[in-house]
Amino acid sequence: MSAPNPQRLLNLAGKSLLTVEALSISALEHLPIELFPPLFMEAFCGRRRKTLKALVQAWPFVRLPLGGLMQTPHLGTLQAVLDGLDVLLAQKDQPRRCKLHVLDLRNTGQDFWRMWSGSSVQVSSSFSMAPGAEDRLRTEQPLAPFEVFIELHLKERSVDGFLTYLMRWVEERKASIHLCCKKLRIISFSMDNVMKVLSMVQLDCIQELHVNCTWHLSTLAMFAPLLGQMSNLQRLLISHIHMPDPEEREEEHVVKITSQFLRLHCLRNLHLESPFYLEGCLDQMLRCLMTPLDNLEITHCLLTDSDLTHLSQSPNISHLRGLDLSGVTMTYSSSELLPALLEKIASTLQELYLEQCGIRDSHLEAILPALSHCIQLTCFSLCGNLLSMAIMEKLLQHTSGLPSLSQELYPVPQESFSSDRILQHGRLAQCQTELLEILKDLGRPRTIWINFTPCPHCGDNTFRRPEPIIYGGNSLA
Repeated sequence: MSAPNPQRLLNLAGKSLLTVEALSISALEHLPIELFPPLFMEAFCGRRRKTLKALVQAWPFVRLPLGGLMQTPHLGTLQAVLDGLDVLLAQKDQPRRCKLHVLDLRNTGQDFWRMWSGSSVQVSSSFSMAPGAEDRLRTEQPLAPFEVFIELHLKERSVDGFLTYLMRWVEERKASIHLCCKKLRIISFSMDNVMKVLSMVQLDCIQELHVNCTWHLSTLAMFAPLLGQMSNLQRLLISHIHMPDPEEREEEHVVKITSQFLRLHCLRNLHLESPFYLEGCLDQMLRCLMTPLDNLEITHCLLTDSDLTHLSQSPNISHLRGLDLSGVTMTYSSSELLPALLEKIASTLQELYLEQCGIRDSHLEAILPALSHCIQLTCFSLCGNLLSMAIMEKLLQHTSGLPSLSQELYPVPQESFSSDRILQHGRLAQCQTELLEILKDLGRPRTIWINFTPCPHCGDNTFRRPEPIIYGGNSLA
């Protein structure tokens, strides 16, 4: 007869304790640490609020990853846990067994619960209970404010009772609670509500910010001082800001916004969609960058030759790993500017997106030498531009020596269209065959994708899934 599974015995012990809730609460003082997580899970699933409240007051770990148990926010569970925290916060001296200093409401911590429920590979109890360096610091500083971690997704008409209750609870205890949010998304949320919510958040905890709002430029300028307080911000995405009203003082607003970058010493990834306000003054923002960027996206806007010149000369873009200028029209730009930019970042660039930029044969031919120097390039997209078979052959030749290039997305050759800019499927098939022959002649196994995203310059509105042209055997898909 095989020996009983220790983890199974723990789970059974937890369930038996919960059969009499009063007994389980009174037993917590002497309960083995190993029983706390399975007992908490059982109480959570059974919505036993009194037991949850008592478990919080005796929790023997620094962190309680509650969010990892909640697929959807549950107000009753939150209330029980916060009631337990209120008891702890009201005590001068924390109970001997209780180590709790962090309530984590993010969708993390599943490994912790799986380990204690026995549904994953076992880890020694000494390892699983040992606090990390950050947690040890907290235990050595018991007077430090209690931390609550949450991911905030602020969207009009989506602020539910869970978030409302939490915010009210934090607001009433601001002196003893730090509300920490590493990822903040603001989607169509009024500025008044943003200010109210963020007044309760430790802004220097935010590492990733996504602002996708139909704000006016003046509203973004009003938000800018909050942005400047996010001193540990690593990734910033701003999109869908409205064009200014004629009476708006656009230049003044741009200065208010870009000057806040002087305070963002950890920023590594910058994504700006439709930043019309940077046309002709991109240098203002570039001068305020305090650290080299890893990834830069400036998309769907107009940039002047002066903007592109300043971009290529900025010291903080010289080590870019990703560059996306999709939707930035290059049709009338000087043919020397984009090659100069690519040469500047050739040694580090891994991803390059130049989709729907109005690039024609002459523009592409000008950047081919610089492109061939991008030896770390793994992904390159030119979708939505109008290119001939002749320049695509040159492109394939210049990029054939790039050892890491594995994702190549190119537009349908212009020879595939009629004079009325209508896609001709027979011509397309012929172009595909010719492209395969080019790949064969180059002699390296390779897959390129022909993307049917409509070109804004050719008037064809046909959408089709991208198709691969594969040379590795003898297949044309």
